[in-house]
Amino acid sequence: MPPASSTPVARAETVLEGAALKVAIAGDWSITGARPNWTTTLAGRQPKQVLLSAEGLGDWDSSLLLFLFEAQQWCRITGAFCDTRAMPPKILVLLKQMAVSHETTVPFDRSENFFSAVGEATFDALHKARGFSHFIGECVIGVIRVVKLSRRFRWGDAFEEMQNCGAMALPIVSLISFLVGVTLAYIGAIVLRQYGGDIYVADLVGLAMVREMGALMTGIVLAGRTGAAYAATLGNMKANEEIDALETLGISAIDFLVLPRLLALFVMMPLLTLYANALGIVGGMAVASGVLSIPPTAYWVEMLTIVDLSDLVTGVIKGGTFGLIIGLSGCLRGMEADRSAAGVGRAATSAVVTAILLIIVANALYAVVFDILGL
Repeated sequence: MPPASSTPVARAETVLEGAALKVAIAGDWSITGARPNWTTTLAGRQPKQVLLSAEGLGDWDSSLLLFLFEAQQWCRITGAFCDTRAMPPKILVLLKQMAVSHETTVPFDRSENFFSAVGEATFDALHKARGFSHFIGECVIGVIRVVKLSRRFRWGDAFEEMQNCGAMALPIVSLISFLVGVTLAYIGAIVLRQYGGDIYVADLVGLAMVREMGALMTGIVLAGRTGAAYAATLGNMKANEEIDALETLGISAIDFLVLPRLLALFVMMPLLTLYANALGIVGGMAVASGVLSIPPTAYWVEMLTIVDLSDLVTGVIKGGTFGLIIGLSGCLRGMEADRSAAGVGRAATSAVVTAILLIIVANALYAVVFDILGL
């Protein structure tokens, strides 16, 4: 008879009785030593019931738990009954914890069909439109309060905002407007030169800048520059609970923060539009002089034959409207921002997108209205 080993080897002895497989676990189970594999233990058999027992079990660690867990998983997949009542209670507790840690849930189907996506988008659009309308109503009420008590209005803040959104924006507005005029002149020169109508490039650039491009490009520039700055500033104030502090003191955030910014943009946007018109015309004049050899005097005289005061007024009206749109979009997104750095960033982005979208919509509506009015 061979001498007994000092460390009993981990083993799983099986006896098949009908449809039941009795598995007797014995020996010392160590994660660093050899241990039976459940697939090898089955030896190709497919029992309907597995009875686990541990009568000769010595020392054990996680290697035994892995073996038993593998047996349980096999029974769960094949539909066999796994009887572990004969196992020590401590092992059963650990097996239960192990099963919980490996528990998986059935993935939830998050795919959306066409109708649900359209419905959610419609609901979201209506919610945003309701919020925008409510904000405009609050601003109108604030304006009425300011008219009644004008001395309470913060004129100093309004003048400071005029400087920020007006004078400080001159460099970028100048560059964009000049380049737009240059681009329009080059495009017009390509077409008009074929018909010998080079001089009419002055009409094209002048009319396009005064009626459309001056206000539109200035609005887009200020939407990215000033609208985003308003949203970020008010979003930061909300995150730091400064707006909450104002309302706690009985000070209206609309009167204190929003109306000075709206007034500043409403006043400065028409002025910037006139400035952009002039720079665009100068850009077209430079191209006409350098490429088409048209003297500046002839360019100016030809432009005045088609551009009149009504064209200038339409651009100024658009500029004022776009200024209100930019101010409302920036302030609204800032007041609605989440109280976090990421929320402030999202508010600034949303303010720019909202302002540009509304500017384009308003520009299209103005085109229809001015055509009906004969302007």
